[in-house]
Amino acid sequence: MKNTLSLRVRLTLIILLPLILVAILVGAWAYRDAQTNAAERFDRSLLSTALAISRDTAATGGNALREETRDLLRDTSGGAVFYHVYAPDGVFVTGYATPPIPPDPIALETTQTYYDATYQSDPVRALRFSQTTTIDGISGPFTFTVWQKITVREGFVASRTGPVFLIIAALIGALAIIVWFGVARGLAPLIDLEEAIARRSATDLSPIKRRIPQEVTGIVGRFNKLLDDLSRTLDAKNAFISDAAHQLRNPIAGVLTLAESVANAKTLDDMKERSTDLLDAARDAGQLANNLLTLERAQATLPDENITSFNPIDILEGIAENCAAIAREHGIDFFVDLTDHAMHLSGDPVMFEQAILNIVNNAVHHGGPQLSQISLVAKDIGDTLVVSVSDDGKGIAENDFDRALGRFSQIGPSAGSGLGLPIAAAVAEGLGGKVGLSNEGGKFEVILSCPL
Repeated sequence: MKNTLSLRVRLTLIILLPLILVAILVGAWAYRDAQTNAAERFDRSLLSTALAISRDTAATGGNALREETRDLLRDTSGGAVFYHVYAPDGVFVTGYATPPIPPDPIALETTQTYYDATYQSDPVRALRFSQTTTIDGISGPFTFTVWQKITVREGFVASRTGPVFLIIAALIGALAIIVWFGVARGLAPLIDLEEAIARRSATDLSPIKRRIPQEVTGIVGRFNKLLDDLSRTLDAKNAFISDAAHQLRNPIAGVLTLAESVANAKTLDDMKERSTDLLDAARDAGQLANNLLTLERAQATLPDENITSFNPIDILEGIAENCAAIAREHGIDFFVDLTDHAMHLSGDPVMFEQAILNIVNNAVHHGGPQLSQISLVAKDIGDTLVVSVSDDGKGIAENDFDRALGRFSQIGPSAGSGLGLPIAAAVAEGLGGKVGLSNEGGKFEVILSCPL
């Protein structure tokens, strides 16, 4: 038996993995939303700073910035902002000497452009802002460039998303602990069920009766049915062994007695006579043993690989030919009426043949002195094969039908084993059919019906 993950681990994973996936998606959304908000916020801050610089530059001729503007430059959204201003003729006015270069050329008529660039080996976010104004007597479109390191923005995003990730991780961790111990608590009834099963043994096949979770009701129900079937099978086996031992005891004792009498015979004639009796007794014991084995095979469940499809008419034709010869030896007329329709049964063809032979042999050997004719008839009625063996012998009283179908039961004195009809009934049951008895029209009839 292959081992796999425990039920506790499987349930925990089944519950947690989707939650972890959802948490990852929520975290990714939160991170992306924080990046978007940060980009909008920082771009607005750059624009505010650029407008403040343009105002102060126009007011002072580029010589000084107001204190409020210097505060913006020192700490806009958590980081320093750099700036550069040049005149319409390209002359540097104020700020840092070299602004970051845009990755793509910017059209002259564009008044405001955001772009990502590199400044002194650091990635930055920049805004180039163009405004027509007059500074120190020079009029025209002045260009203002402000930029800030992207690491500042990334730090802002981390500061906003870090607590979110921490909360999500804490929730998942707490939920994992709760689920782990909660599943263990929920599986406690299965542990009790395991203990109940462990207490069952070959001598205790009683059904399990205890409160169980609804989800395992079907499993326990099937297990209880298995226990019941096993108990019935063992009871049947024990009864069969007991009956077989009881039935074989007398024949074996007779064989031993006759064997001793042969050994103690005083004359050759006595020895021959007793040897004949010994041979007959041994044959009867052997036939009884064979019948017992046949009954056991008929009652056993046939493995799937041994189930075959066969034509019962072919078997019945062979039986009819052999039994007709036997009937003639006993001075009995044997009539046969078999349908010529093609049909098939699923099961063991050998046991089917044994069942019909037992029924016919019962008629030959137990029909009584008035027996004069036996009929074997087979016909298909709908989807059912009906095989009947009837005779005009002494028959069986209707109130003895159940007894006749019981194992080792004999109606009146007889040399038989009492297993012929039980074998036929067991074979019919194995084929999904049944055996019935009838006393009508002055004839005793055994009817075997099986679904086609």
